[in-house]
Amino acid sequence: MPSTETAPRTGALPSAPGSEWWRTAVIYQIYPRSFADASGDGIGDLPGITAKLDDLAELGVDAIWLSPFQRSPQKDAGYDVSDYCDVDPLFGTLEDFDAMLDGAHGRSIRVIVDLVPNHSSDQHEWFQQALAAGPGSRERARYMFRDGQGAHGELPPNNWESVFGGPAWTRVVEEDGAPGQWYLHLFDSTQPDFDWTNDEVREEFRRILRFWLDRGVDGFRVDVAHGMIKADGLPDYTPDPDAGSMGGEEAGVPYWGQDGVHEIYRDWHTLLAEYDGDRALCAEAWLPTPEQTALWVRPDEMHQAFNFAYLETGWDAAALRDVVDESIRAYAAVGAPSTWVLSNHDVVRHASRLALTAENPQGHGIGPDSPGKPIPEVGLRRARAATALMLALPGSAYLYQGEELGLPEVIDIPGEARQDPTWFRTGGERYGRDGCRVPLPWTSTGDAYGFNDTGASWLPQPAEWATLARDQQVDDPASTLSLYRALLEARRAHGLGSGALEWIDGLGPDAVAFRNGEVTVVANAGTTPIALPEGVVIVASGPIDGDRLPADTTVWMAQG
Repeated sequence: MPSTETAPRTGALPSAPGSEWWRTAVIYQIYPRSFADASGDGIGDLPGITAKLDDLAELGVDAIWLSPFQRSPQKDAGYDVSDYCDVDPLFGTLEDFDAMLDGAHGRSIRVIVDLVPNHSSDQHEWFQQALAAGPGSRERARYMFRDGQGAHGELPPNNWESVFGGPAWTRVVEEDGAPGQWYLHLFDSTQPDFDWTNDEVREEFRRILRFWLDRGVDGFRVDVAHGMIKADGLPDYTPDPDAGSMGGEEAGVPYWGQDGVHEIYRDWHTLLAEYDGDRALCAEAWLPTPEQTALWVRPDEMHQAFNFAYLETGWDAAALRDVVDESIRAYAAVGAPSTWVLSNHDVVRHASRLALTAENPQGHGIGPDSPGKPIPEVGLRRARAATALMLALPGSAYLYQGEELGLPEVIDIPGEARQDPTWFRTGGERYGRDGCRVPLPWTSTGDAYGFNDTGASWLPQPAEWATLARDQQVDDPASTLSLYRALLEARRAHGLGSGALEWIDGLGPDAVAFRNGEVTVVANAGTTPIALPEGVVIVASGPIDGDRLPADTTVWMAQG
């Protein structure tokens, strides 16, 4: 990896001891290539983000998380990194990053950047050196190279499958032209896995962490944080075909959730503690239960972990009560906050997902031929109610760009326009994640709906973006954008992030009802109205009929 260094810049924003910002923060995920495009090439960029910081400050978020913007061949939208310490020219320059960071900090918005430590791009300097160096070399020891099985090594080392479909092993051709070793790639064949038992790999990622911390970032979201360490001997494993692709519904997977990952994060925790401002680590760890996920946020490890159990829970009152209880209990047991989330760049947007009537395993996506497609009106109503419920829970919360506009999953993307590796590696059997990554609509007019001034867009935008654009919602008190602004303002005013939950019984089986401090929250996940307790409405996800809460609606109330 290049040894580019930077002189330390201004530190991250301060945080008071005992009240670390990440315990209660609302963090807004930016998918840079789809947020705002200042250059006009059809791909969002860092100057585009900087130009929209006032909009994010007005929304009321505490921090932003940027999906990868580092140098990359873009075979997996930047999750195939070729240089961890530089900005890909698609997104701008390091100077553009610094300007964006300073602009965010000037508005009291913290900045978290994505880190992809499980694998690199096959164009990474280290992997190219490994191909040239040959078997048994120091260069190959940085990655998971293995000899094949069979009389001539013609079979892969084991039967593991890629998350994106197809085999997880690719055989290389050696310098002499002969078939050679195989390398592991849990994702695309252009994303070789590092060997994290190698001290050189560990030291290099310490350098990468310091590079960005010295620039002033407030933390890292760690991609595939439950990967990196593989079970000794790399035993065969056949996943459940009905389970999610990242291991969230299965236990005992030899390449997910191995104990050795915790040693890595203890080391990183110590490194981050050297810096001011409570720098934070957030784990993307798809594990079967909140109890298992909580192991990633023990006091000397990471600070947050995405609550995928909550994200994957349907719009069902009993299931929601159970997962909230289980989450608060599990995370509190290790002194960490629950970190709630409903959407991100890898899942069907919750304005569509909550109205699906057919199973859709994580990562598969939905498209024109998918069964059980959502009814848009039902999906939006439930999404607004689900967000109002989530933002009332104590702890931290993540929002995904565009959900504040009520954006649904884009279903009708033509096959020739799709770009997710999942689509190609499964021969179109799985639609993949393009539907949640379509560039945002900022204005109701213009060929790219304000994403840029040229009309270019790396994924096609649907005509309905005109009615959902930000400029159509900003002054409409009934809009989803106005709802999000009201929720975030009230959440802060009433200290809900640092509060405590007390369940309220007696409102019926379809109610999710609790008190958080002085605020009473009631969500109706059923089909018929339910009677509300007495109180004054602070904010509601939809119209309320007197003292009756309609279906698919959430209300926050204060004592009258």
